[in-house]
Amino acid sequence: MQETILTPPRRNETFLQVVQSYYQLTKPRIILLLLITTAGGMWIAAEGQVDPVLLLVTLIGGAFASGAANTINCLYDRDIDYIMERTRHRPLPSGRIQPRDALIFAVTLATTSFVLLTVFANLLAATLSMLGIVFYVLVYTHWLKRHTTQNIVIGGAAGAIPPLVGWAAVTGDLSWAAWVLFAIIFLWTPPHFWALAVLIREDYAQVGVPMLPVVHGNEPTAKQIFYYTLLLIPVTLLLVYPLHTLGAVYAAIALLLGGIFVQKAWQLMQSPSDLQVARSLFKYSIFYLMLLCAGMAVDSLPFTHQVVTALADNFQTLVGLLPL
Repeated sequence: MQETILTPPRRNETFLQVVQSYYQLTKPRIILLLLITTAGGMWIAAEGQVDPVLLLVTLIGGAFASGAANTINCLYDRDIDYIMERTRHRPLPSGRIQPRDALIFAVTLATTSFVLLTVFANLLAATLSMLGIVFYVLVYTHWLKRHTTQNIVIGGAAGAIPPLVGWAAVTGDLSWAAWVLFAIIFLWTPPHFWALAVLIREDYAQVGVPMLPVVHGNEPTAKQIFYYTLLLIPVTLLLVYPLHTLGAVYAAIALLLGGIFVQKAWQLMQSPSDLQVARSLFKYSIFYLMLLCAGMAVDSLPFTHQVVTALADNFQTLVGLLPL
């Protein structure tokens, strides 16, 4: 019976429908966010002057690696995806793609990613992308997801690897700033994912996945979200001090975005069962990461450095004209 559930009969589809099914298998919305963090890492490492070809190839390689990891995740989780109404119509549980074909697709994506990054970037970037796949599949999907409430805390390391790939692609090594980028994504993941888990708590409970809201309830989850969000803000500022990788423009953006994030996390802690508040926090967490990376890019631009330097010089001149 279970085998019938996992491998429903193949449905007849047009070529475009088949392409769309494989595209959905990669979870493209997740990939987009990972690529933004990859680009952020590259932009900072290159001090705002990224080689366009290297940027394009690294993003394509990163997209293929992420797509491979997500495809294997879908392959592994097709049993619980079939049970949940929200995921029952995905390509694998619906029978639009067969497990063997999905595995071939994932291996092809991973191989292509490794070759692209090795040839056009360097071996370190390629190896990191493969490490991300292995960690996401073996550590998170296989070991953690169905066995511990800390699944997405530890598993968040997989989603924090893309900025390391971007940094390594530009520099060929990993500096302290690269590891701070890793830490930012690592700490951002629990508030982001737990807010979603609050929204779909019943789905996870139905299939026995021990997400924090399922095992301990919404109130402890909301507290954990708030604590992680508080910890995230000072970590984002490490790029300003003591590392001096980014400057005042990024610091202002990080503080503004972080303040809103903390406010929303506080609101959820006050009303942990309010799904509208949880949904607002979840959506904002996505915009937060996108805008934070945009702030990194803007701060890294040579033009921004020139403007900030000119303003600082003018300020010093004005101070010098003031009577003592």
